[in-house]
Amino acid sequence: MSKNQIGQQRLLTLLTDFGDRDVYVGVMKGVIAQINPVLAVVDLTHQIPPQSLATARFCLMNAYPYFPIGTVHVAVVDPGVGGNRRAIAVEFSQGFLIGPDNGIFSGVLTQSPAITAVELTNLNYWRTPQPSRTFHGRDIFAPVGANLASGVPLKQLGQEIDPATLVQLDVGVCYQTTTGATGCIQYIDSFGNLVSNIPGNYVQGKTWCVQAAGLTIPGCETYSDVKLGEVIAIIGSHGWVEIAINSGNAHLQLQINLQDTLEMIIH
Repeated sequence: MSKNQIGQQRLLTLLTDFGDRDVYVGVMKGVIAQINPVLAVVDLTHQIPPQSLATARFCLMNAYPYFPIGTVHVAVVDPGVGGNRRAIAVEFSQGFLIGPDNGIFSGVLTQSPAITAVELTNLNYWRTPQPSRTFHGRDIFAPVGANLASGVPLKQLGQEIDPATLVQLDVGVCYQTTTGATGCIQYIDSFGNLVSNIPGNYVQGKTWCVQAAGLTIPGCETYSDVKLGEVIAIIGSHGWVEIAINSGNAHLQLQINLQDTLEMIIH
């Protein structure tokens, strides 16, 4: 790698479902360091539930706006590893996405559409031309991400593909109604908060409630608007309507799960 390429380097982030018990994340970082030892790497999270594409989609969608323009996001939640799914790199207005074409980037790309997409077919940027059938994070995505972040042009990484062919993940639809909106749960965080796909601007400045699991849940502004242990609907920091329990776990206590439906009603 040339000094010129080092001068052009970008920030690189990692998101996986690998956890921290095994060495998988460390190995990916080792591969990155072999290519560019001074590259800045940020761990978004490695605690995505195993194979949870919907969780990966949500986390990446809600993280990318907080990074500098040009950041390279490597995301590896890849239940189809070694199969027919494509390995891709995508340019969008805020930066780049690298990982499997299985829908994990579809949340980002609904907010900021793809400019260019390539299938990662140039073996010169892989760690090895014979990658493991089970660890493309190490052998394809980490090295490609390091090269891209170090200044290699996107179109050198492989064959250009039509962004319209990228896989879209079905996480349920939100639509407005005459009384409010109907949506579903798109994410459950580590506190057990149930994040819907209803945008917070639908209820901003209004009196509203949510109906879910046979309950009518008041829409409030802060957790302290209800007593400890009470259920509340609120606009989370990510900008979506969510169901929570003040100092409790809504997921466990209400038994509401991913893609379960809810109604938002404006009074």
